[in-house]
Order: sequence, then C-alpha cells, then structure tokens
Amino acid sequence: MTSILHPPVEGAAFDAFMETSAPASHDHRQWQPTDDSMPALYLSHGAPPVFNDAHWMYQLFGWSRSLPKPTAILIVSAHWEAAPLALSSPSIGTRLVYDFSGFGRRYFEMTYQTPDASALAAQVTALMSDLEPVHEHPSRGLDHGAWVPLKVMYPYADVPVLQLSMPTHDPDKLFRIGQQLRPLREEGVLIIGSGYMTHGLPFLGRESWEHNAIPGWSRDFDAWAAEALAAGRLDVLADFRRAPGMPYAHPTVEHYTPIFVTFGAATDPSAPPTVVIDDFQMGLAKRSFEVA
Repeated sequence: MTSILHPPVEGAAFDAFMETSAPASHDHRQWQPTDDSMPALYLSHGAPPVFNDAHWMYQLFGWSRSLPKPTAILIVSAHWEAAPLALSSPSIGTRLVYDFSGFGRRYFEMTYQTPDASALAAQVTALMSDLEPVHEHPSRGLDHGAWVPLKVMYPYADVPVLQLSMPTHDPDKLFRIGQQLRPLREEGVLIIGSGYMTHGLPFLGRESWEHNAIPGWSRDFDAWAAEALAAGRLDVLADFRRAPGMPYAHPTVEHYTPIFVTFGAATDPSAPPTVVIDDFQMGLAKRSFEVA
C-alpha cells in the first residue's frame, strides 16, 4: 500500500475527487427555515494528507451530503488557542493559514475563497455578549483545522465560514460557549468543533506513519471515548486526563477539548451522538460525530 504521506503524485486523489464527486455539491439542497436545526459536529480534521486519501474524502463529503447545505459555518479549531475570545476575519475570500510543515508545496498554494461572513460575525458577537466580549481579528484567516476538511465537505467554497478561537481547555467553560452559540443552529448554521480524537504525534512510530499501525494508547483512548459517547456520559468525557492511553493520546489537549463546544451546542447534551467516522489513519483515531 502506498503511504498517503508519499503518494506518487501529491493531491492526485483530491484531483480525482474534484472531477468525479465534487460536482454533486452543486445540487446540494440548502437548509430552509422549515427544516430541523442543523446538527453540531465534532470533526477529526486531518492535515494535507487528507488530500491523498480517497477513503477519508469519501467519508467527509458523504457526511456533508447527508445534511442540508448550511447557511454558514462556525468552526472552533484546535489550531487557534486565543483569549479573549476572537473571531477570524469575516471578509470575502479570507486568507488561509498554512500552519503545517513538511508537506508538498502544492498544499501551501491551495485556496478556499469563501463568501462574506459579516452577518454571522454579528450574530456570534451578540450571542456571546452576556458571557464574554468577542474580538474580531481583522487579519486572522482560516487554519488547516478549518479549511482542510471544509475544502472536501464544501469543495466550491460556497458557504460563509467563520472561525472562533478556543480561549480555554476547561470543559465547563467550553460547554458554556457552545450553549451560547446553540441558537445559531436554528438558523441553519453548522457549528463544528474541529480536533482529532487521538493526537499523540510524538509517540507514533514508522509503522503508524507509513502503514497505519494502531498504538495501544490510541486504540485504548478511542475505545474509552466510544463507550462514554454511546452512554451519553459527558461527565466521563470531561474527566479525560484519567482516560486509558493518556497522556500519550493527547500530550497536549487542544485536539480533544473542542468536543465540549459541540456538546454545549447540543439540544440534549446527554443524548448519545451519532458517530459518523470511527476508523484510524496513521495510527490515530478519526472518531467524529454529530449531535442534534
């Protein structure tokens, strides 16, 4: 099997996706006020190797197609930790942040020219006013925790996208942020917590990088999370520092904690979510889900 880190042609799988699958997005039905609220997602986002992985792109695109096309997207990414709470630039064609290294030049030249998101920025600022002020960051673009998966899910960049910083890793505080944002779902806004269910990059060996060998700590943490999710045990998920596989699964926790924004935005946070992706890549758990 050819590793997605070293494909014969960088991005060839993405090119094939754009030719064969992406055109279906043109006919993607837009969310309407008569629809139910949009769900909120926790998404294991991946990095540029996603564009070499036809299976992963199939999963992401299929997920987006199972939902109405949102009126806008608000995403909290592991890759923007900033306090006080801040919003990315809402301007049309917001620039991308290429916050990675060691990948092919092509990925540093990719674009994602999204529409103006000023209306969403105003809504978020108003909703958060009772909790804490929101700073609009005029030069901050979309980092790879946002644009990499969205470039597959909504390949023609025809949905306004705004990124919200993650000001803390405290589960209760992140949950309250999600609660404040919950009304956006009733207007067709897709709220996404973007991270990765396991992210112990320093502890991956060559067999994981090249052949997706799954370390015990990654499998154990994912199994623990799967059980807690199936039981609707948010209290267990909040006690993640004592989970099996820690601290190897998350030597730093920014890829896990967006999960609490997602649950805060849920109508019933105690209801088990719908798991959409539950496999592994490069030994890391891609477990991703949606809440109603």
